[in-house]
Amino acid sequence: MFSGSALALFGAAIASLAGIGSAVGVGIAGEAAAGVLAEDPKKFGKTLILQALPGTQGIYGLLMAFLIFIKTGLLGGGLLDLTVEQGLWVLASGIPIGLIGIWSGIAQGKAAAAGLMLMGKRPDQMAKGIIYAAMVETYAIFALLISILMLFSITLPVA
Repeated sequence: MFSGSALALFGAAIASLAGIGSAVGVGIAGEAAAGVLAEDPKKFGKTLILQALPGTQGIYGLLMAFLIFIKTGLLGGGLLDLTVEQGLWVLASGIPIGLIGIWSGIAQGKAAAAGLMLMGKRPDQMAKGIIYAAMVETYAIFALLISILMLFSITLPVA
């Protein structure tokens, strides 16, 4: 049987799964960016902006993992002795950003790739491509907010 503290740290691991979505999304956008650069190498800076956008989900997952580490005492003085119930609540708080981060990172990579293709043909339309990719970001932000609100609504023992 897992201890409550182990379950809580598993929640941090689940939150960090958002990095999978970012890695895939950045890769998808990078492939499209390479295609644009094959036609016009001067567009490197512009393509880099759209390629970087799907990387935010991984940052959000990392942030949530650090917040779990702080809340459970892993960073700052020693891991708290949590009950299984407390550990499950903390674990649950990592799920929204972990799972939604995977899918939104991939979807944002696809939207960014489409924006890159648009920019390759019509450089004056770059802002529209960024807006399309940024719309997907909204759902990753919502997931992070839900995860943070869940975590900070949990009462844990004081170290």
